[in-house]
Amino acid sequence: MSTACAPAPATPQAKFARVTEILDHHGRDPARLVPILQQVQEAYRFLPQEVMAYVATALDLPPSKVFGVATFYSHFALTPKGKHVIKLCDGTACHVKESVPILDALRRRLGLSEAKKTTDDQLFTIETVSCLGACGLAPVLLINEEVHGQVTPQQALKLIEGLAAEEAKS
Repeated sequence: MSTACAPAPATPQAKFARVTEILDHHGRDPARLVPILQQVQEAYRFLPQEVMAYVATALDLPPSKVFGVATFYSHFALTPKGKHVIKLCDGTACHVKESVPILDALRRRLGLSEAKKTTDDQLFTIETVSCLGACGLAPVLLINEEVHGQVTPQQALKLIEGLAAEEAKS
């Protein structure tokens, strides 16, 4: 008969150690909610609901306030994002310069759709944005905060293939 037992559930302090560090770094100041959520999202690649509840409790804020901030700003994500976030501009200049075929090519290559934005292996997320502020470079693709201008569908696929090859090496 085995005497092994299931591990004890992690305490909130252990489970949320990184969040606690972030909260402490900001002095647990409710006025610092946005930068706190930014750092939490950087750590998790999105804002899990249980983490937002923990932040609310730690800052003595109603959970609805934290959730409201997280849903108000488009920068925040409530679902996991891939390691490589690809933002394709579909503003007027980019749209006129054929951003849609780029989006179609990327989605086909990665098996994504308008509803499914992140690959199953959590490597890539594709998002469309209204403007990246680089209209002179239209169409513009932003990959992990790196701007790529005057992109064609073929160039976009080549960029993705390069990232995929790097990932395969590691």
